[in-house]
Amino acid sequence: MSKNNNSNNNKSVLRLKDYRVRSSDSLSKVVLLQNLKDDSGKFNPCKGGNRHTWFRRNVKSVAFMFVLTAFMFLLDSVMVSVFGSINFHGSSSTRNSNGREEDSVAHKERPTVEMYGRLLNLASSALVAEEFKQESLNFWEEPYQEASKWTPCADKRYPTSLGKPGENNGYIMVSANGGLNQQRVAICNAVAVASLLNATLVLPKFLYSNVWKDPSQFGDIYQEDYFMRMLKDDVHIVQELPLHLKSLDIEAIGSLITDADIVKEAKPIDYIRTVLPLLMKNKVVHFLGFGNRLGFDPFPPELQRLRCKCDFHALKFVPKIQEVGSLLIKRIRKFQYHAAERQLDKQLLGDFTPSISSKENYVERGSSRYLALHLRFEEDMVAYSQCDFGGGEHEKKELEAYREVHFPLLIERLKNSKPVSPAELRKLGKCPLTPEEAALVLAALGFKRGTYIYLAGSRIYGGSSRMHPFTNLYPNLVTKETLLTYNELAPFRNFSSQLAALDFIACATSDVFAMTDSGSQLSSLVSGFRTYYGDGHAPTLRPNKKRLAAIFSENSTIGWTTFEDRVRKMIEEGQRVRVRGSGRSIYRQPRCPECMCRS
Repeated sequence: MSKNNNSNNNKSVLRLKDYRVRSSDSLSKVVLLQNLKDDSGKFNPCKGGNRHTWFRRNVKSVAFMFVLTAFMFLLDSVMVSVFGSINFHGSSSTRNSNGREEDSVAHKERPTVEMYGRLLNLASSALVAEEFKQESLNFWEEPYQEASKWTPCADKRYPTSLGKPGENNGYIMVSANGGLNQQRVAICNAVAVASLLNATLVLPKFLYSNVWKDPSQFGDIYQEDYFMRMLKDDVHIVQELPLHLKSLDIEAIGSLITDADIVKEAKPIDYIRTVLPLLMKNKVVHFLGFGNRLGFDPFPPELQRLRCKCDFHALKFVPKIQEVGSLLIKRIRKFQYHAAERQLDKQLLGDFTPSISSKENYVERGSSRYLALHLRFEEDMVAYSQCDFGGGEHEKKELEAYREVHFPLLIERLKNSKPVSPAELRKLGKCPLTPEEAALVLAALGFKRGTYIYLAGSRIYGGSSRMHPFTNLYPNLVTKETLLTYNELAPFRNFSSQLAALDFIACATSDVFAMTDSGSQLSSLVSGFRTYYGDGHAPTLRPNKKRLAAIFSENSTIGWTTFEDRVRKMIEEGQRVRVRGSGRSIYRQPRCPECMCRS
């Protein structure tokens, strides 16, 4: 299906080019005809009878020219319609995370849904009024200079560094579940656990998930040799188990450890008490799943540093991902780059970091700025939230049916608990932001209508019916599927984690990164990466959903100026420079002595 749709799109492009050629030909014919009139005199109206004779002789040719001209105008109209339909915001089809092209609505297309029609009108008027004004507030920059005082240093060695253990207690295997970002966290937690237990880490494996449907393994996403070389002074890492341990039945000897065997966010002492004895006895343990099974505090500082070194230095995408990621950035920026090479770009793109030495690659007027938006409004998240999103009875029944099929444990829990109304859930900040709400926030922050916005993530629930309010305010919306050709995306098709890596690159290297759900792993890791490598010039916008719900609750009466002020204050407070708090993720908030250095 994807191939056919892309083929159709390519044919549309060819038809447009063909149309332009034929239109030019038609124009040339008209000019030639005019010259013929002037030179031959046969079409001169002053020649009386000759005029009628000429018409009778050439009536078919004249009729043909009129018909051809009419056809050209008709074709022009059709092509405008076609290209409007293949543009992202005018289309109901998009590729899903597995690269298949399909309807972006989970079900059939439906009417546009608007929850805040009045505010949308106010926002539209404000964007028109602000179009030619100079930006008064600049959310393209970090608001606090303090941010630039923190610099990366997790890869430096200190006298207190643990180093590689002299003795080896055994081998640790990890089969990580989830998608790209969950697996990334699991890898670095495994590195820390291996160091904690004086063990050798076998290069982690990734579990195949019926949700993600991606068979990718470590070497398909990250550079194995670079990973092992970067951590060689800290922990033993091998490609696979030695032969004498390969034949063991790990489960039979009691060395298989599932997520049910370890508490969520376990402390180091939990591993020393429960895992170390097994490791020393059997010389091997296998963590199956390993999802979020290592806490952040209390934790030895040197092991925290090792986690940071793993995440921010040792995990580099393979050249295939770097190359297409670089191409993606070039397309977004229209081949206009930053005047100076950034650590952020170099770490993510490696040798494929765009060069600015060539005049064709750098324009004096500056780089083409873009904002990356991670819009968490997929059907599973929408259904799980139990919120009301203004879609009426049809939407309510549709989401109830989805919960019954995909979240049976949630259904059982709801039967035995006091129900919470959708209105109360929204008031508590438990509801995902809709595309409409995200657009209103961006408008309130002063981002102009022409802002280029890269949309990351999977299928948006409701498709174009939900995206219409957004694209009405911000039409320059692009995705990896609209920026890359079918052939350029082909190597990543059916590999959702590799596609997610492209989103990671586009979000992390953006001029501004906006999230709608701070609990998302992608948003957390991207914001951490930007904090670590951004040098105080990589702003991230984090809305407070509870405060935002209170603001939106006044949508029928609030003035636009008041709306702007309250939204801006909310975002500015989220941008304050803070040192990582106790228990907070070091991957999301690396600004701490264990991970970064303050000048």
